[in-house]
Amino acid sequence: MRDAVEAAGEQAQYLSFRIDGIDYAVPILKVREILQHEEITRVPGTPPSVRGVLNVRGAVVPVVDLAVKFGGSASRPGRFTCVLVVEVEVTGGRLTLGVLADAVNEVVALRADEVEPSPSFGTGVSVEYLVGMGKVGRGFVLLLDLDRVLAAGDPEPERAGDARADVPGDASEEGAQPPEAVAAEGAAAPA
Repeated sequence: MRDAVEAAGEQAQYLSFRIDGIDYAVPILKVREILQHEEITRVPGTPPSVRGVLNVRGAVVPVVDLAVKFGGSASRPGRFTCVLVVEVEVTGGRLTLGVLADAVNEVVALRADEVEPSPSFGTGVSVEYLVGMGKVGRGFVLLLDLDRVLAAGDPEPERAGDARADVPGDASEEGAQPPEAVAAEGAAAPA
């Protein structure tokens, strides 16, 4: 991971977001846009983590709930819930997907010395999905390898509850911003 940060220059930019009370981040260049949560059309027969699809300017975009993919309960839409439209590399090309997030936090710039290797335990997320842990303030954000996390064919963990429940509720809002505020911040940030 340090090589990737160093190769990109002095700092690499990440979009940080919260899922199930945990802060994650992905490279900003993987994020095409941030959409406010809206009704997702369910598709029968999809894995539990696939909540359904959205119409994004005429394109069908599958929406994945990473809380479910990581073995937790389904995300509950709240005031700051949004969908990160991301582009991932899969066998055979690129795929555009939506990732459900409880809230988007901010765009963070990390230097190589601010990225630590992933611990082998204690994160609640399979280490194979992490490329490192970014130091932000006094805490960390888990840096996700979106290509690996969203790879089709990964078995999903066993969990309790209905992954497809769209029950209104308040997601954790500490440090959260409305999706349009973070999108504007990311657009203004230098690449």
